[in-house]
Amino acid sequence: MVSLFVLDPRAVPWMTASVHRWRRRPAGSTWGDFGPDDVLGRLNTMGAGQVLRGVAEVRDGVVFSLSLPLDHPGGTSLNPNRLPPLVRPTLRAGAVNFHCAMSRALPGADDLVSDDLVVLHTQYSTQWDAFGHAGAFFDADGDGVAEPVYYNGWRAGADVRGPGPEDVTRAGIASLADVSGAEAGEASTSHAGPVGIEHMAAHGVQGRAVLVDLAAHFGTARTIVGRAELDTVLAADSVVVEPGDVVVLHTGFADALLDCGGTPTPEVLGSGAVLDGGDRDLRDWVRDSGVAALAADNYAVEAFPPGRALRDEPALPLHRLCLFELGIHLGELWHVGPLAAHLRSQGRSRFLLTAPPLRLPGATGSPVTPIATV
Repeated sequence: MVSLFVLDPRAVPWMTASVHRWRRRPAGSTWGDFGPDDVLGRLNTMGAGQVLRGVAEVRDGVVFSLSLPLDHPGGTSLNPNRLPPLVRPTLRAGAVNFHCAMSRALPGADDLVSDDLVVLHTQYSTQWDAFGHAGAFFDADGDGVAEPVYYNGWRAGADVRGPGPEDVTRAGIASLADVSGAEAGEASTSHAGPVGIEHMAAHGVQGRAVLVDLAAHFGTARTIVGRAELDTVLAADSVVVEPGDVVVLHTGFADALLDCGGTPTPEVLGSGAVLDGGDRDLRDWVRDSGVAALAADNYAVEAFPPGRALRDEPALPLHRLCLFELGIHLGELWHVGPLAAHLRSQGRSRFLLTAPPLRLPGATGSPVTPIATV
């Protein structure tokens, strides 16, 4: 007698192929919808058609960079675990490779060269979140015991590797004091594997995007935006979101950060609209809209910290929904103010977005310089 243990009937076509990794999937998730070994999630919907739809929105030939300088927000007041970039010269022939005479390495040369290295927290500034950024304890086996897993059932430990929680000597910036093995590519101590950012980079991120201008309706004060508030803005601005679109939210937060000049104030850090990840109706909209990705000019897209006591629930419910359940990449700290102003002046909301992350194998996030063309 065969036991029927698949709770979501949509999983049945891929049961045989995916049984090695999961037998249950979160209700309403997209696990298996794009194949048992999918690593792209909703990016699968950004194909040639979406590129052409994006190109069709180019009318003015005007380009906007949607990235903050990567040393912003500045300091660690926004997130004490993420540090500004550290830039240092490399070495050449035993000398500092900055304003370095090439003759040190090649006698007779008259070149002057500079080269550098960067220690970069991948999610300090303008960024994409990879699926490996947020997982969950979920009973994917159907055996009554929740295990740590990521999008599409990829397993912590077997598929997504890193040091144990107490192995602090192999994590954090202090661990960089020992980079033995770096030349052989063995100094890295974690690798997100199938839920790393490199898959997004290899696919490319280009297509039609839709700007939702929350700041134009709510100002720059802290505003929690649920489904009702979002619907009001979409209707007022005649914004239509279709499957495969990338939705970009303008809250004014990044503009305020820039005005602080690298020293953000508590008032700025607490400003701007944020999505209410706890709003079930809003989460249903994200699921049902078919959006390929979701980005914002604020810190976490959704309200964080949640501002309430948690009772066996995610601190970041929208991250759980998007990165873990639906395979929707999240963009944070984008600088969209000038783009928003231009689109509003033209009575438009759509544009061509080009926003691939760094092709950095194993990373759970990446800096990005998104480009909007209108």
